[in-house]
Amino acid sequence: MDGIYKVRSRQIISPSPPANKPIATPQETTVNMPLKEASFRRVSAGDRSDLYSCRMPEPIAIESILNEGRVFPPPAEFAEKAHVKSFAEYERQYNEAAADPQAFWAEQAEQLHWFKKWETVLEWNEPFAKWFVGGKTNIAFNCLDRHLATSRKNKAAIIWEGETGEIKTITYLQLHQEVSRFANVLKKLGVHSGDRVALYMPLVPALAVAMLACARIGATHTVIFGGFSAEAIRDRVNDCGCKLIVTADGGYRRGSEIRLKEIVDEAADGCSTVENIVVYQRTGSKIKMRPGRDHWWHELTKTVPADCPADELDSEHPLYILYTSGTTGKPKGILHTTGGYLTQVAYTTKLVFDLKEDDIYWCTADIGWVTGHSYVVYGPLANGATVFMYEGAPNYPDFDRFWDMIGRHKINIFYTAPTAIRAFIKWGEQYPLKHDLSSLRLLGTVGEPINPEAWMWYHEVIGKRKCPIVDTWWQTETGAIMISPLPGATPTVPGTATRPLPGIMLDVVTKAGKPVGEGEGGYLVATHPWPSMLRTLWGDDGRYKQAYWSEIPGFYFAGDGARRDEHGYFWIMGRVDDVINVSGHRLGTAEIESALVSHESVAEAAVVGRPDELKGQAISAFVTLEGGRKGDDELKNTLRSHVAKEIGALAKPDDIRFTDALPKTRSGKIMRRLLRELASSGIVAGDVTTLEDFSVLERLREDEE
Repeated sequence: MDGIYKVRSRQIISPSPPANKPIATPQETTVNMPLKEASFRRVSAGDRSDLYSCRMPEPIAIESILNEGRVFPPPAEFAEKAHVKSFAEYERQYNEAAADPQAFWAEQAEQLHWFKKWETVLEWNEPFAKWFVGGKTNIAFNCLDRHLATSRKNKAAIIWEGETGEIKTITYLQLHQEVSRFANVLKKLGVHSGDRVALYMPLVPALAVAMLACARIGATHTVIFGGFSAEAIRDRVNDCGCKLIVTADGGYRRGSEIRLKEIVDEAADGCSTVENIVVYQRTGSKIKMRPGRDHWWHELTKTVPADCPADELDSEHPLYILYTSGTTGKPKGILHTTGGYLTQVAYTTKLVFDLKEDDIYWCTADIGWVTGHSYVVYGPLANGATVFMYEGAPNYPDFDRFWDMIGRHKINIFYTAPTAIRAFIKWGEQYPLKHDLSSLRLLGTVGEPINPEAWMWYHEVIGKRKCPIVDTWWQTETGAIMISPLPGATPTVPGTATRPLPGIMLDVVTKAGKPVGEGEGGYLVATHPWPSMLRTLWGDDGRYKQAYWSEIPGFYFAGDGARRDEHGYFWIMGRVDDVINVSGHRLGTAEIESALVSHESVAEAAVVGRPDELKGQAISAFVTLEGGRKGDDELKNTLRSHVAKEIGALAKPDDIRFTDALPKTRSGKIMRRLLRELASSGIVAGDVTTLEDFSVLERLREDEE
């Protein structure tokens, strides 16, 4: 690849600002300056004075020992047309929102349709929040009805492509009609406002239709990811007492049919509250239909009108319950409500992705996860966007499927996970280079911290050095994006989500709740409520308090470590559960993984701790190599030395295992728990329900033996 910036270069686009001052948008965008001349610098193994570490006498925080020095200002042409055009404008908005968060969020809520305006913006009885108290609204109305009186009426709301190649385009008018029909179907089957409905479907437009239909009549939906087992479905359905399940005969993944109805049948045998099952016909496979209980979607929708008035719902009406994966213990039912949630997802979708009227927007997440709820369905449709949806795998029938679709559909905004990006790197840049990606104007990442080297590849190969990258941090619990660059305003640095969005107040603290110093690792907390926050865990207020508000009293904490640099940029260091305690030093695994991935031979890495008599824990690394490369003892030693050079001898892996793939969920997250079990005992005893490819685990077990 030509150009100044090689994927693994240590040069920056422009001089960084003096230490202890905010980053200002650089005027020069093409300066080629060696890193040593800038205030951003990478520490060496011998430069211990500049390592990020915690000096607190109370329980030690997390040490951060990775620095990054490349800075990328927003492209001038992009900034000129952006919703927020400069870093100074962002700072003004942030400061105004921080001074009066209720006034700020009220202003954002005013952009939506309300049947009745709220009486109180925020009612806060820690840890329980109510937003826009007394207000009446409806999410389906905001996503559909209000667009019909505008030019968006005949605009494409959803463009869908099946794995087998079918393409379907649905306008806002057509989507409104489909949603209204299915809402009438639900009512015909006895579903009322406040009832719970489970959705277990492939990634097809009908899933979005079912969600919006539930929202239209006030039924609370719980979407269950289409990779879960019958037992996992049963646990979730029983926990919230679902009255009805919506599913499909099947769906497609890597050329194979996943027979969803059979799995639902097995689950439903143990679900006493389920009265009806509605089946969407996707594959046409022969399935068993139980008379009286099971109904075909296409048959029912023919019997009802395409008009269903949207219920006027309280702002705090339960919109959906989304369960955590439940790898250990009972899954947690995260409850999100109506008015506050929609306010924040609509606002963040518009600002973070700089949405324009003619954009075709693609978030690759499955709707079974929160990213699909907020940034495939509710946020984009509330903004009147055109959403692209794809049913299948990124490597079917070949490794260029995503790039082929971007080229054919002229996708403008692409939002995906770092895990997927690392897979793209492993497969090789020849695949994206085969296709015209010139329609892309903005890239995004979500799900976990992105390694700087993966960020650079994304920037160079996919973005062609012209697309801003929004690296977003948020959680199922937060409901919406909390930290992200604004693409026309924020200078980006590979590996950091940069600053909190206006209206979001965060801090990095010790276990005792004391703010840590600049550059020191600690616990990422929210210091003020936000509209899209989870309201509780379904049916268990006590567990909600214990899980999120007891660890660091007075703050919301959901498990991530972080540091904040001299520019106020937040660096997410991964889950504190993934922290490794090496000889008294608490190291975040994300930084060690980034160091490994920065080596030219490495495509992806996962780091876990294993028991060690001498050090407490040893560092165990699982590594996949760039296509065609072979691992041997020499390369292991090379990689260990590389990590020592990059971030210090303390972080050098004790052992490295090469593997052709890492165990991942269908959503693309590495299942580090399984790797910890393998590294510690050689066996896997925990739940593997969400594992994408069981053969990966078997190969790792064989290697262990």
